[in-house]
Amino acid sequence: MNYEPIAAVSTPLGEGGIAIIRVSGEGSFAEVDRIFRSKTKLTEADSHTIHYGHIVDPHSGERVEEVLVSVMRGPRSFTTEDVVEINTHGGIISVRKVMDILLQQGIRLAEPGEFTKRAFLNGRIDLSQAEAVIDLIRSKSDRAFSIAMKQAQGQLSTRIKSLRHTLIETLAHIEVNIDYPEHDVEELTSNFIQDKCGQVMEEVTRLLKTASEGKILREGIVTAIIGRPNVGKSSLLNTLAQDNKAIVTDIPGTTRDVVEQFVTINGIPLRLLDTAGIRETTDVVERIGVERSRSALQEADLILFVVNNNDELHPDEREWMAQITGRQVIVIVNKMDLPTVLDDTPLKEAFGESQIVRMSAKEQEGVDALEKVISELFFSGGIEAGDMTYVSNVRHIALLKKTLRALEDAVEASQQGIPIDMIQIDVRTAWELLGEIIGDSVGDSLIDQIFSQFCLGK
Repeated sequence: MNYEPIAAVSTPLGEGGIAIIRVSGEGSFAEVDRIFRSKTKLTEADSHTIHYGHIVDPHSGERVEEVLVSVMRGPRSFTTEDVVEINTHGGIISVRKVMDILLQQGIRLAEPGEFTKRAFLNGRIDLSQAEAVIDLIRSKSDRAFSIAMKQAQGQLSTRIKSLRHTLIETLAHIEVNIDYPEHDVEELTSNFIQDKCGQVMEEVTRLLKTASEGKILREGIVTAIIGRPNVGKSSLLNTLAQDNKAIVTDIPGTTRDVVEQFVTINGIPLRLLDTAGIRETTDVVERIGVERSRSALQEADLILFVVNNNDELHPDEREWMAQITGRQVIVIVNKMDLPTVLDDTPLKEAFGESQIVRMSAKEQEGVDALEKVISELFFSGGIEAGDMTYVSNVRHIALLKKTLRALEDAVEASQQGIPIDMIQIDVRTAWELLGEIIGDSVGDSLIDQIFSQFCLGK
């Protein structure tokens, strides 16, 4: 497909060493040549070469910016179209001036994600690979980046295409049996359908088993730090973040709102929510903070319940213990650098010894033990390495679950002796659902919705 030329800034706005403006589409070289002065015309330049020159105002002839321009001829480019990348000085004014001149030439401003959308529509990547581009940009840990990179390189796509191939073979045999029942091309029995569908179900189930872990690696664990005022919640956040994100004082009630911070522990991203100490208070501002703390507690995937080693359990803490029983909880016995006053027997009875971590946030002791418990709690001791394919995208997970249900219906119908033309409907549904993951069977509205989530210039 050929499209009109589009342009957008592909680097973050603000001050920096350089900024990159990307232009893609039919006629991109000729359009940029109108405002680019160099020894070489871009229309005559070899592909994948860089050229020094200046961007000029075509009306006044004034030099606007000193630039390096990269030339990439289609189909050997990200979009498979002719692509020009203009490297300017990294500054808001310089970028704005060059963009203004480009748009004056009739080049259209790109929509969010339009470059990646063109790469998809032109067949360079499939939809799951395109979505992996978002994950690469938003990765919050090395492991999440690695998973996104494998998906962008087609690891998930290969698995899905293999499953679809098995299903299309099954559909072909069903079609032959329906159209030519008098010919035994291959014995088609309920056992055959169950075997083929069973193979796909087994693989889909294996992929879904990685879903919770993949989603965690992609989005992070929403982790609420709760406890009474002055037990060291903010000190714990600062220790994990390795930065002074929260104010720490000896005055109870210092934290009056939910302080949020992303950290990575043992390759696992945590979205830490340092909450206001939950207590009865007459202070209007603190009371609002306490209510927000209660809301954060409800949405949390993991609760870090902080208690003071140097104090006895408070009645409020015993009440919270009853409220959070059954949730994913790690008890932090903080201030281990002070004399022990706490009787932790009720904590052991409620949560178990393995869920209790003794720390001194002030001395930054016990962080390794906390990392180990979190890893064991969510990843059975660690994250799989190697060629493990993780499914982390919510859309993919939903489609895989629907696929599994359709195949289960097909197998059940086969076992009950339902006519194969009825079973064919469920098998085809499963095939189409898998196709939606890689974009082989998906509507325009969904495509537009997916690419609208991209940043401008990607």
